[in-house]
Amino acid sequence: MKAARFHGRGDIRIDEVPEPEVGPGQVKVAVDWCGICGSDLHEYLEGPLFIPPPGSPHPLTGETLPVVMGHEFAGTIAELGDGVSGMSVGDKVAVEPYLVCGKCPACAAGRYNICRTFGFVGLSGTQGGFSERCVVDQKWIHPLGDLGTDVGALVEPLAVGYHAARLSPMREGDTAVVFGAGPIGLVTIASLKARGAGQVISVEPAAARKGKAPGAGADVVLDPTEVDVTSAVRDLTGGAGADVAFECAGIDAVLAGAIASVRPGGTVVNVAIWGHEATVQMNALVASEVAVIGSLAYCEDHSDTIALLRDKKVDAGQFITGRIGLDDLVSGGFRELIDNKEENVKILVSPQEALL
Repeated sequence: MKAARFHGRGDIRIDEVPEPEVGPGQVKVAVDWCGICGSDLHEYLEGPLFIPPPGSPHPLTGETLPVVMGHEFAGTIAELGDGVSGMSVGDKVAVEPYLVCGKCPACAAGRYNICRTFGFVGLSGTQGGFSERCVVDQKWIHPLGDLGTDVGALVEPLAVGYHAARLSPMREGDTAVVFGAGPIGLVTIASLKARGAGQVISVEPAAARKGKAPGAGADVVLDPTEVDVTSAVRDLTGGAGADVAFECAGIDAVLAGAIASVRPGGTVVNVAIWGHEATVQMNALVASEVAVIGSLAYCEDHSDTIALLRDKKVDAGQFITGRIGLDDLVSGGFRELIDNKEENVKILVSPQEALL
């Protein structure tokens, strides 16, 4: 079968690979759509980062590059392994693309997203969503019901935003400011609104992304090239500052802006995956007793995220800005997002010509 494999920095190839075999307790998914994530772009430009390099096999898979990429995917069940129940061939499903040990203190506490040896389907081994078929354990399969598999491919990034919103101390009616209106910023905005935020402020300089923010649920959009964001947020909050801020860009100046924009005793949630060591002015935290917490991916969030989509509390379709075939992954997907990022949010990739 065809699969897109990462061979090294700037080197992704469409290879012929063996179709994976389904084992006991596993489900084979025929992939319909897989989204290109910002972390995929980081791997392409700066990696290997999460992808295990030669000589350093992943502790759970025992594998190194080349690996099949793609972790934001959905499709239909093609085959069920022995012992799998409650599912049928042909069901539409989204995949929670985790690899976890199940034994460490984090896993024992139910926080498997911070498993000490965790990995991801699409980053840590031969399985990935940029392929025709993928096999995962039943526990990572989430039924979509009547939702389309294109929307299903957005469940994973939406769950990232939902998890960040849930992890934060935001209460109903609070003001939140989201720095960055790329894919993760937009889904964070949508998740905050769905969870009852009173006012959501989006901070974004790119014209196309600014245009998407209101549709995601932003009440106010601030352009940092046109206004002093800290002053504007304080004006919008009666001088207090936002209750919580979300850093979705991975940029030092943006992190500083997030810290400066929250009220005394407020919280900054870092959602971005950084491509470099961050610089933080610690005195800015101390002076206002600002808390900074990290939010990694998701944990028990997929079902709630799917429910938001079914209840039409989030319009995920607005985030899809392109659909391409697997053969066009690099030129029509990765390079398009890198070279024209201001014009794109989420590009979906399908290995099935019939869906294009």
